[in-house]
Amino acid sequence: MSAKVIGGAIARLGIAACAALAVACTEQGTAADVDEDLLARGEYLMNSIVACGNCHTPRDENGNLIDDLELAGAFVIEEPAFRAYAPNITPDVETGIGSWTDEQIIRAVREGIRPDGSVMGPPMAYPFYRDISDRDMRAIVAYLRSVKPVRNEVPRSTYRIELPPNWGPPVGSVPEPDKNDKVAYGRYLTHTLGHCTDCHTPLVEGRHDFSRIGAGGNLFPQPFGQPWNALAANITQHPELGIGRWTDDEIKRAITQGISRDGRQLLPFMGFQFYENITDEDLDAIVAYLRTLPPAVAEPPAAH
Repeated sequence: MSAKVIGGAIARLGIAACAALAVACTEQGTAADVDEDLLARGEYLMNSIVACGNCHTPRDENGNLIDDLELAGAFVIEEPAFRAYAPNITPDVETGIGSWTDEQIIRAVREGIRPDGSVMGPPMAYPFYRDISDRDMRAIVAYLRSVKPVRNEVPRSTYRIELPPNWGPPVGSVPEPDKNDKVAYGRYLTHTLGHCTDCHTPLVEGRHDFSRIGAGGNLFPQPFGQPWNALAANITQHPELGIGRWTDDEIKRAITQGISRDGRQLLPFMGFQFYENITDEDLDAIVAYLRTLPPAVAEPPAAH
């Protein structure tokens, strides 16, 4: 795990804050203990499988993330239906989310609703984030509160389509996933937190065709402003087009290092520098879930 991930939570808490909270002891432990655990979980999630910085952190001319501008807003996606900007999600009060309450942040992530009640548009993965557990959602908020506020005005996304009134009913309480069920936990990591199946599932008229979940085929023109196009790979168990013949270690290497089975370097649209921090336990669960995706192809069979 990188030094940034290991040391970030401790540095942000601060010695003085820990000392002040330490007086609030109870039989369950100190408030500092609770906050530190939650922040450490958020630090891990945000710098590994959730990887919000992959879109929300600006990049330099070489496509590298700019550390001093973490989560200050950056990514632009231009589609026929919209021009979307990844907003500033630092605690800056004027240009970020510093004035938002915890509940407003959680609602925005899970339901795509701003504090003023307006609906956010794509490409945020609201249908996937709805299932983030309550504890993980609180951990993500704790991390967002800990990053440096950055004043960076980002244009509002514009849409040439009519947005829905909502992305589903209000989300209630979401329990923790069962880590003892490796496949179910792997689905939570892959489908919910990492929303891998968002990009890697074919779209038909703007909607995911989950009958071919993981079949890939979606084109992302010039991501991060780079002079190349990215095509979502097939991550089903298809033996030729997918990863059916890959070993577990080959799959893990592709996720964490961006190296394909044949040694080819994969395009950096995927957040490899975040995924390299995923724990071995979580990688095992991700692979276990991917092994359950039935073979599929991006293009449906021709009708007879």
